[in-house]
Amino acid sequence: MPNAQAIDPRRNAIVSVIEALKAHWPDRVSVSEAVRTHHANTLTWHTPQPPDVVFFAENTAEVQDVVKLCAEHRVPIIPFGTGTSLEGQINAPFGGVSLDVSRMNAILSVETEDQTCTVQAGVTRKQLNEYLRDQGLFFPVDPGADASLGGMAATRASGTNAVRYGTMRENVMSLTAVMSDGQVISTARRARKSAAGYDLTRLLVGSEGTLGVITEVTLRLHGIPEAIAAAVCPFPSIADACNTAIAAIQSGLPLARVELLDELQIRACNIYSKLTLAETPTLFVEFHGTQSSVDEQVEQFEAIARDNGGSDFKWSTKPEERTTLWQARHDAAYSCLVLRPGAKVMATDVCVPLSRLAECVSLTKQDLADSGLFGPIVGHVGDGNFHVAVLFDGNDPADVARMKGFGERIAMRAIAMDGTCTGEHGVGQGKMAYLDAEFGPALAFMRQIKRSFDPHNIMNPGKIFAL
Repeated sequence: MPNAQAIDPRRNAIVSVIEALKAHWPDRVSVSEAVRTHHANTLTWHTPQPPDVVFFAENTAEVQDVVKLCAEHRVPIIPFGTGTSLEGQINAPFGGVSLDVSRMNAILSVETEDQTCTVQAGVTRKQLNEYLRDQGLFFPVDPGADASLGGMAATRASGTNAVRYGTMRENVMSLTAVMSDGQVISTARRARKSAAGYDLTRLLVGSEGTLGVITEVTLRLHGIPEAIAAAVCPFPSIADACNTAIAAIQSGLPLARVELLDELQIRACNIYSKLTLAETPTLFVEFHGTQSSVDEQVEQFEAIARDNGGSDFKWSTKPEERTTLWQARHDAAYSCLVLRPGAKVMATDVCVPLSRLAECVSLTKQDLADSGLFGPIVGHVGDGNFHVAVLFDGNDPADVARMKGFGERIAMRAIAMDGTCTGEHGVGQGKMAYLDAEFGPALAFMRQIKRSFDPHNIMNPGKIFAL
């Protein structure tokens, strides 16, 4: 009887790759179940699909060598930063090599006068800002997790500062990436703008590892503001809070942050982060600028909030109080678990035009209630983006079905409002089903781009769309 391995070409290919990796880098290759499981999807409800092997790269040249090896054997490559993506982006549905870049954590250069820096893909946002602090600069994009900057670029991440400073799309100036055939490319220069050629930077930002492996990122930096003021503003209803944020944006107030937390999320923050806030829909707000401009912005925002039922404002300029407030917001994904111990979380997000935000959030809360589901809502409401963390019993098929039905309805509701099924989590495996409704015929052109960049479909296959 023939050996099973001998008649399994895929298995033969991965065995050859693993042997070659071990021969060159014996101390940076792992096939242990624990390590492989850690490199599968572990943060959300998606079923983990571990890779066959994990390789820990330390520079672009090594990534290039691994990609060439995988290309030769047609073995999938799944880039891995810190593993905090939420839609199954790091799963390995076809097996392959998880290419871990967490050891690529060098800050390569900081150009203070140009307000730019270049870092390896494994540098995290907190690491970078700690390094920049003494130079009067900071990097503003701040998703809840301390994610790697390569992963943030790959998923087009944003965060609480996006309303003023933009997302990764606006703050990535150039990328170094290894393409599917092993070629290393740089997508742009450090000039503030360019009209030369196709914008490969923006194409790779948000591609979720399906077009190439990002190894270095050149970022736009910003000066640390002279004055910062933060506030907590409670409201009678979700609609009142949303309408306040919308009115503030429409009036031209340069909000640095404006975050919505519903009453359930406030309860979770009070328990998890030991806050003492009223359990009612609340805005966390922050202003940056000179002292006089911040004072003026605070006064204008208070007036807008009062017109929408806001009261009991609590303002602070003390760094330790602001840190506590925003850390509680960043910990929202973890804090919600205290509301239903033992539950699983389906974390989803959508983004709609500001004019439809209050309606979409209100309909979503009603949908949760009608479905018998339980989940707090938080949102970067300054740009129309909000999140729902549905807590469900993973062992109850009916509860799982309700959760999945809700996920589909919120995505399609946003699309029907001329919004998107994901504002910042990305597509991964979780939201592939909604792209046809969102993009229509344009989706076929995306597939053509994928085939052109990755003809053998080895770059994070099974994500964004099926070929």
